[in-house]
Amino acid sequence: MSDISPADPVAEVFEAQRDRLHAVAHRLLGSHADADDVVQEAWLRLSRQDSETIHNLAGWLTTVVGRISLDVLRARQAHPEAPYDDRLPELVVTVDDGLAPEDDVALADSVGLALLVVLESLGPSERLAFVLHDLFAVPFDEIGRILGRSTDATKMLASRARRKVRATERPTAVGREQREVVQAFLAAARRGDFEGLLRVLDPDVRLTVDTPGGAVVTLGATEVAAGARLSAGAAVRGRAVLVDGLPGLVAWREDGTPLSVTAFTVADGRITGIAIVVDPARLAAMDLPDPE
Repeated sequence: MSDISPADPVAEVFEAQRDRLHAVAHRLLGSHADADDVVQEAWLRLSRQDSETIHNLAGWLTTVVGRISLDVLRARQAHPEAPYDDRLPELVVTVDDGLAPEDDVALADSVGLALLVVLESLGPSERLAFVLHDLFAVPFDEIGRILGRSTDATKMLASRARRKVRATERPTAVGREQREVVQAFLAAARRGDFEGLLRVLDPDVRLTVDTPGGAVVTLGATEVAAGARLSAGAAVRGRAVLVDGLPGLVAWREDGTPLSVTAFTVADGRITGIAIVVDPARLAAMDLPDPE
């Protein structure tokens, strides 16, 4: 940063912490651009602080980054359709031949999308407690001070988040029930059946669409169902696939160019997450199967 003097001892300590602070913010927010902004804001706050009053600079900076990131997460929750700077992770797309993902080494090692869906579904406080404690070993009492909660309450938040995340540590087989739920969703979308869509969508379903301008997020079954009805019918051909081990679909236009890649997260008979890539540049770079 141009406003940080390398001759300043405090700045030198900050620079030594920069990569770790960026890693904390990125894990919390899932966006490198947002993480950069958070780290910059942390430096500005440090520059206004009397460093002589800070006994543990690394801990102080982690706390500040946590508080700023928490504000960003809460703002996102209040405005869920705001565009995100970061894309969905690189996706592994294979033909859905009925085999369990564990039968394919590439899929068995590719759980990034499933984990992303779970992390993004955590509430701001859950995500902060889990990321800071489990990934960066910040003590619960310090996290509790950021959240304004007791140590025991903070432990409970992290435990609840941990249970959700652990469910994605290994991909599970895409069974008949998951495929049937996805097929029911697609059939209802083609018919414009709003009630049919609501029956297969979890009330808190999260839709992430990766566009040329960034990722756009929509929350809630009503909003997702309304969008699904409007967008149905654009594709001419589609093929069932596995996307990072999740049931999915590749759609093509009439001229054979890819229109979209969609992945569905299904739990307890309902769709809890939908990730769609429509960015032509990303689609062109993917190793996609041929249309059937």
